[in-house]
Amino acid sequence: MNTRGLLDQLLKSGQDMLQNKAGGQGKSNDKGALSGLLGGGGLGGLLGGAGGGALAAGAMGLLLGNKKARKFGGKALTYGGLAALGVIAYKAYGNWQAQQASAPQGEPQTIDRLPPAQVEQHSQGILKALVAAAKADGHVDERERALIEGEFTKLDNDQELQHWLHAELNKPLDPADVARTASTPEMAAEMYIASVMLVDEENFMEKSYLDELARQLKLEPGLKLELEKQVRLNT
Repeated sequence: MNTRGLLDQLLKSGQDMLQNKAGGQGKSNDKGALSGLLGGGGLGGLLGGAGGGALAAGAMGLLLGNKKARKFGGKALTYGGLAALGVIAYKAYGNWQAQQASAPQGEPQTIDRLPPAQVEQHSQGILKALVAAAKADGHVDERERALIEGEFTKLDNDQELQHWLHAELNKPLDPADVARTASTPEMAAEMYIASVMLVDEENFMEKSYLDELARQLKLEPGLKLELEKQVRLNT
């Protein structure tokens, strides 16, 4: 299963969505209005018609639901896609190490500093975290799961990836299941950053999910706070 390219497109499309909203879409939180942008006109047209950018925006728009696109932007995402997550995680992890004498030392091995095989492993974990975070407010019903799967199918015809996505969308929300994917502390940090970007922390259900995910990821309290700080500074 190859998720790196797909995830990179999704994250970059999130940045484009924010920029276009800021440039004229306004700050409407109306879900129907966002869904209306996913066709041939509106946002889809701005992102390249029938090209990959428009399809990625369609998939990301459905994952974002009704109010979350605003968080995919800012200084760090000028690096684009997966590299942005690595930049944020590297900065947060480095700051935390400097503050804690007992923290593991050495250069953080974040996704922007890894060989391809490990980048793919991290990508799968981050995509799993994004799909789970999208379900945290309960907005992904049966109809929307079908729509999301349809957009992903148009974006990538990898059968293995489609089966994986179907399973992830349909399984019960379980922070412990998400956290088990993280094989390194840096990977856990990246998955948490992606989740923080996607959830609305003012929503009780989503904030509760985020807190439990951090616990299951075994993030040290200081690192958790530093990751959240870097997301606020860079998005």
